[in-house]
Amino acid sequence: MDSVIQQKEEVEALEAIYGDEWKREESDKSFSISINKDVQLYINLSEKYPLESPPTYVLRAPTLDGETKRKIANAFEDIYLENIGGPVIYQWIECLRENVQIEQCKENNDQNEVETVIVKEIEELKVFDIIHGECISDRKSTFQGHFCVVHSQEDIRHVLNQLYENKKIAQATHNISAFRIKNESVLTQDCDDDGESHAGGRLLHLLQILDVINGIVVVSRWYGGIHLGPDRFRHINNAARQVLEQAGIVQKTTLK
Repeated sequence: MDSVIQQKEEVEALEAIYGDEWKREESDKSFSISINKDVQLYINLSEKYPLESPPTYVLRAPTLDGETKRKIANAFEDIYLENIGGPVIYQWIECLRENVQIEQCKENNDQNEVETVIVKEIEELKVFDIIHGECISDRKSTFQGHFCVVHSQEDIRHVLNQLYENKKIAQATHNISAFRIKNESVLTQDCDDDGESHAGGRLLHLLQILDVINGIVVVSRWYGGIHLGPDRFRHINNAARQVLEQAGIVQKTTLK
């Protein structure tokens, strides 16, 4: 997969995760996100990212001291070195969020507040009851569905973050996802192929057919080296349907 395709898919994923927080700047290669009113991260996707080099960035944070900025820069570099050839922007943003939040607490000279914030974040992750389906295997490829009830874009961000805490899931070849959220009369829905072309749209179509509301389904695929052709879409749908049945969202049937 070339850099252009990987960049496009990563941008689409970030748009799905952060919504309006993720902003496109003057060109298709420049983006920004505000961590708070004083801290903004500007990202530029170079032609060699992610295959050969990291994206370039500018951190505008007048309230952060030099030591903190160096710490963030070193953390960004470590993240890139651990994920050479793969996307890193999501991890950069979450790393920056964490460091900014810690520094804000330090400024208040209240270490107890730091501990409270950290504990609260952990508790927020734990409240999401993610259901993991059974694995489906075919010709060395494995598929597994995951489902969670969500009510907002913020919920989706936390659920995905919680899923990727699992190293096995984070290292899957593809994590295809689709969600549908309805608040009052407004329906929001979207999907992400994560490199498996057209899979996200098919997964979203399944949720539409089953009328799944306020839920996200993620199907992890670990590629085994043998092309499955159209069978991969059947397995993705089966993995999604199975975990929806397990969650009690739809009645148990046999999906052909």
